[in-house]
Amino acid sequence: MPALLGINHLTLSTTDLDRLVAYYTGALGATLAFTRAATGADPRVAVLDVGGNDHLMLVETGTAPATDLDPLNGAGWGLRVETYEQLCALRERLLDGGWPVGGIVTLPAQWTMTARDPDGRPVDVRAHRPRPAPGEPAGG
Repeated sequence: MPALLGINHLTLSTTDLDRLVAYYTGALGATLAFTRAATGADPRVAVLDVGGNDHLMLVETGTAPATDLDPLNGAGWGLRVETYEQLCALRERLLDGGWPVGGIVTLPAQWTMTARDPDGRPVDVRAHRPRPAPGEPAGG
């Protein structure tokens, strides 16, 4: 059986594709990979590179997306930056842009914050904490 390599893409719906593309590229730093115009059978789509081979597919629909938190009271999905310093800088950029974002929380293996995109949908952004060397206690 072939080994999984990771997540290829996550699809989000929106009623305003241009606004959502601007948020994820401008505020969060994703890169626009391509767009596809609407046809008689399919809605307008934008695909964003969010690092590595990971993509965020945005689909324009006539129905507003759900903005509820997941059963664990979190975003249910998230993006990742490399370091805590980058997470702090991103939080400041979001705050400076007037975007809603919570504080940074320290978890056992990572730091996390939850932002809200222009549709009000929560998105976690995380940075993994350094892993302890073999034989070193965790959480230190």
